[in-house]
Amino acid sequence: MRLAIPIFRNHEGTFEADTCRPLVEAAAAGEVRFQALARGHYPGLPLPKHALAKIKTVGHWDADTDQQWGLQWHRNEGVELTFLESGRSGFGVDDREYVLEPDDLTVTRPWQIHRVGDPNIGPGRLHWLIIDVGVRRPNQPWKWPSWLMLSPTESEELTDILRHNEQPVWRASTEVRRCFQSIAQAVATDHHGSNASRLTIRINDLFLLLLDLFRSQKIRLDQSLSGSRRTVQLFLTDLSVHPEHQALKWTVAEMASSCGLGATQFVHHVRQLTNLPPMHYLNQCRLDFAAKLLRERSGERVTDVALTCGFSSSQYFATLFRRRFRVSPRDFRRSRGTLKDGLARLGSS
Repeated sequence: MRLAIPIFRNHEGTFEADTCRPLVEAAAAGEVRFQALARGHYPGLPLPKHALAKIKTVGHWDADTDQQWGLQWHRNEGVELTFLESGRSGFGVDDREYVLEPDDLTVTRPWQIHRVGDPNIGPGRLHWLIIDVGVRRPNQPWKWPSWLMLSPTESEELTDILRHNEQPVWRASTEVRRCFQSIAQAVATDHHGSNASRLTIRINDLFLLLLDLFRSQKIRLDQSLSGSRRTVQLFLTDLSVHPEHQALKWTVAEMASSCGLGATQFVHHVRQLTNLPPMHYLNQCRLDFAAKLLRERSGERVTDVALTCGFSSSQYFATLFRRRFRVSPRDFRRSRGTLKDGLARLGSS
């Protein structure tokens, strides 16, 4: 589950999203059928330039047999809706796993890492739609495209629900099923934008039905889900589990900017969440990863381990390592120490 760049590194340019490469390769091999209209790096026929702005991709796939692929852990550039019309499919989001059944609808936001398959997909027909509402972080304001014809009140209500409730799987209505089927038909019969108006109407209908679905449920809204503190927590979590992110040359100002915050507010939230200044937390993550590498890569030079983990010099790395684990990197390796041993040593000192 590796990402090349942190999701909060930049609001627009450096966000890395899914390219659906396994689906493309399976379709080229004749293992699955898919039809889509898309923009950017997403596969499919190109969407008309001046129609359906902010739609990244809309389409469906059909698989008759068990597949040897799935869409592994990824994020998208917008809010993604998927609908399973037939079959069964594994589905994971954040730290939760599900088995989708026919008529299950999923909703994921750009900061939610998710996958389709367990790890591979089985026979089934799955629909999807990704719409970019101009956010990459929970604390950013949403902006729907002008062609979405919800009233201001309805648009605000839908946004409020999607921002403040992150339930990922919903049971869809018969009307939602029919709407996705109509969208699929419009995608399949489109020729160079000939069905742009029809798709606009169908997708508007879909969002109205989605709002109806939410209204029919007893949804608990959590305002903290869109707060600055949550954005910082997601950033820190992303940093802690992706060593390649730790190795970037961060400054506090860059960390704060990637979360859309000023340095003072960012430092305040980091201290609340970790009881550490940001750079101390970053170095702690780097040192924990370094301890793991020292244990696993017995033939690699300590200097190379230090550089891999983002430290500018082996001397500075050794000083911080001894301060954290009460032993030098070389002695840690010679004792065949583990991170658990190092932390135990730290706790007993």
